[in-house]
Amino acid sequence: MSVLDEIEVGILLHLLEDPRTQIGDIADSLGVARNTVSSRMRRLESRNVLRSGGRDVDLSALGFDVLGFITLEVAHRELDPVLTALRSLDRVLEVHEISGRGDVWCRVVAQDTKDLHRTLRSILRIRGVLRTETSLALKEHLPYRIQPLLQGLVKPAR
Repeated sequence: MSVLDEIEVGILLHLLEDPRTQIGDIADSLGVARNTVSSRMRRLESRNVLRSGGRDVDLSALGFDVLGFITLEVAHRELDPVLTALRSLDRVLEVHEISGRGDVWCRVVAQDTKDLHRTLRSILRIRGVLRTETSLALKEHLPYRIQPLLQGLVKPAR
C-alpha cells in the first residue's frame, strides 16, 4: 500500500476538483514551493497513483484492492436519510437510486475483506436499510470511459 502525506493528498484533491488547476495555484494553496508540487506529482505518477493527467486516482495503488457493488433495499420513507448517511461513509464512492431489484446502488472500496465487512456493517446500521446484496469486482476489463460515446456523436461529413 502506498502511503500519502498531507501534501500529496492536497495535490490529489485539487486535481480531482479541477484537473486544469495550475501547479502554482496548488503550491500557493498548500503553502509549498512549485518544485515541491511538481516533484510530488511525478512521484504520484511513477507510483501509478495518479492517472489520466490528474483526473483519475488508482485506488488499488493506495491499497484499496477490493471493489464492491452493493444493492440496498430501503424503507421508502427513509430514502432521503439513507442517502444522507451514505454520503458520510468515506468508502462509498458512488450512490444511485435505481429501478428494478433494490432501491439504491453503491460502489464501495475497501483495503481487504475485513475492511469491506466494516463498511457493510456501517451501511446495515443505517436506519431504513432493510437488506443488502454485495457483488465483488474480480478484474476490471473496461474502465469507465466516455470517449467512444463522444466519438459516436460526430456526424460524418457528406
